[in-house]
Amino acid sequence: MQLYSTLQDIRQLLKDSIDESRLTSEKKFFKEEIKLYGVDTATVGKIGKHFFIPVKVFPKKDIFELCEELWKSGFIEEALIACNYSFYLSTKYEPSDFVIFEGWINNYVTNWATCDTLCNHTVGAFVEMYPDYIAELKRWAKSPNRWMRRASAVSLIVPAKKGLFLAHIFEIADILLLDKDDLVQKGYGWMLKVASAAHLESVYDYIISRKAVMPRTALRYAIEKMPSDMKADAMKK
Repeated sequence: MQLYSTLQDIRQLLKDSIDESRLTSEKKFFKEEIKLYGVDTATVGKIGKHFFIPVKVFPKKDIFELCEELWKSGFIEEALIACNYSFYLSTKYEPSDFVIFEGWINNYVTNWATCDTLCNHTVGAFVEMYPDYIAELKRWAKSPNRWMRRASAVSLIVPAKKGLFLAHIFEIADILLLDKDDLVQKGYGWMLKVASAAHLESVYDYIISRKAVMPRTALRYAIEKMPSDMKADAMKK
């Protein structure tokens, strides 16, 4: 009952924090239809943290059930709180949790904001803990679901910042290389860009070897942080 009560309290405080002007301004960042209360991200974070204090004593299974209910609403703000709660439990992840995270992407993710928040943090932390599951990300990269394909790349953003999993990053980029979806292209381009900080020459060589077929959207993302001479070479037709 307490978790149900917490869910109702979260929703009430979100409603009490609505800024009507954000409903229009936020929607311009999305091509798809989205559900918003109209609460700024910082306030959403504070609301989530406030209610996690009494919740964190519950078993992980129960907290994941609360996350599921938040996801089901379809509201971005509730989804972001669910993403934060699942990440707060990262030290307690077990291999069986992967199916839960995959289900959230498949069933509830409908925009880049919730995809990236869940995958950058929750899924990224999971695959650092259980690297064998990167094989599952390669399976996601072949999914008909655009958000699963984007997730396969953006789940490696934080590990890539640490210089991890370069060979796997290239494998996933190869699977996604010719993807027609611009949000998937931006996702794997972002992954390559982040990986280039620790592996500049290797990522540059990868891009140069594929620039003839790599979509320009992905290419521009991938080279964004490279030195100007490298950028110029990569952009040459």
